[in-house]
Amino acid sequence: MQNKSNNIVSRRRFLGMTAAAATFALVPVNFSSCTEPKKTKAKKSNSKFGGVQVGAITYSWRSMSPTAEDTLKYCLQCGISSIEMMSNTIELYAGIPQGPARLPLDAGDEQKAAFQKAMQETAEAQKKWRISAPMTKFKELRKMYNRAGVKIHIAKFSPENWSDEEIDYAFNTAKALGAKGVSTEIGDKSCQKLGPFAQKHGMYAIMHQHLQPGEPGWSFEKFLDYSPAIMLNFDAGHYFGATGLHPNGIIEKLHNRIFSIHMKDKTGPKGNPVNTNMEWGKGETPIADILLLIKKNKWPINVDIELEYQVPEGSDAVAEVKKCVEFCRRILT
Repeated sequence: MQNKSNNIVSRRRFLGMTAAAATFALVPVNFSSCTEPKKTKAKKSNSKFGGVQVGAITYSWRSMSPTAEDTLKYCLQCGISSIEMMSNTIELYAGIPQGPARLPLDAGDEQKAAFQKAMQETAEAQKKWRISAPMTKFKELRKMYNRAGVKIHIAKFSPENWSDEEIDYAFNTAKALGAKGVSTEIGDKSCQKLGPFAQKHGMYAIMHQHLQPGEPGWSFEKFLDYSPAIMLNFDAGHYFGATGLHPNGIIEKLHNRIFSIHMKDKTGPKGNPVNTNMEWGKGETPIADILLLIKKNKWPINVDIELEYQVPEGSDAVAEVKKCVEFCRRILT
C-alpha cells in the first residue's frame, strides 16, 4: 500500500529551471521584492458529521490489500478520518515475521506436518519480535495517517491469550499509534486479563460483542464490572440481529461506557431472511435513530462502519464503504 508523495522534478521543468537560473546570474535582482508563492495544502478527510465521528474498521476492506499505505488510500477515497486498525495492517507495516503460504487443498500428510512446524516456528518468532519491537515504526505509521487527516482511535489486537510482555507491547503500540485503547472480543477471560493492563497503561480495553446479547441472562454490565478501564465496542447490528431490540436502549443506558459502535444494517431475528447482513438501507437496523441519538446528546462515541454484506458484482469494498459514509452524512447533516 505504498502512497509516498513524489516531489520529482520532470526533465522539461528541470531544463526550464536551469535556463532561468542562468538568466538570474546575468541580471541583478532585488530579492527583497520577491514573494514566495503560497503553498496549497492537500484537502484532508473529514468524516465528522453533525458532531458525530464516523469512521470504519479496516476489516471492511478485508477483500483488498491490507498494507498500511493501501489502507490509507481507501480511507481517503471514502473520505474517512477515523479508523479502528486491525493488527495485520499494523504489524505488517512494522515488519513482523510472516508465516508460511497457505496449504493447497490437496496437501498431503508430509506437507501438513511441515506446515504445522512452520506455523509453530512463526508463532515463536512473532512473540520474540513483539517483545523486542521498538515503537519507531508505529510512530511513523501514526504520522503518515495524521498528515492525511486520519486518526487511529483503536488498535485491534485481541491479545488476551498472549504473554504479559506481549500484552504490554499491544498497549504500548496502541499508544504509539495515538489510539485510546486495544480492542478484542468480550468474555470473562479477556476482561479479567486486559482490564488491569489497560489501567496500568492509562488506556482502555475495548470489548466487542457478536450475538451474545440474544442468549438468556446475558448482560454487558457483568463484563464492565471487571474494571473501570473496560469500555464497549458495541456492535449495534449484531445486537439488533440477535435480539430484535432497538439498540438505543443499551446506548442510552451505557453510553458512558461505550467507546465506539460498529454500525451495519441487518435483519432482525424475525426478519426474512433472519439475522442477515444487508446493503445499508435495505435491512432493519435503525441506523438513523442511533446516529441522531448520539448527535442529540453530543456523546463522544465513535461510529465505525463495518462492511459485512456481500460486495455487489461490479463494485468493491471501497465503493461500498463510501456509500455507507454518505448514508451517515445525509442523516447527520
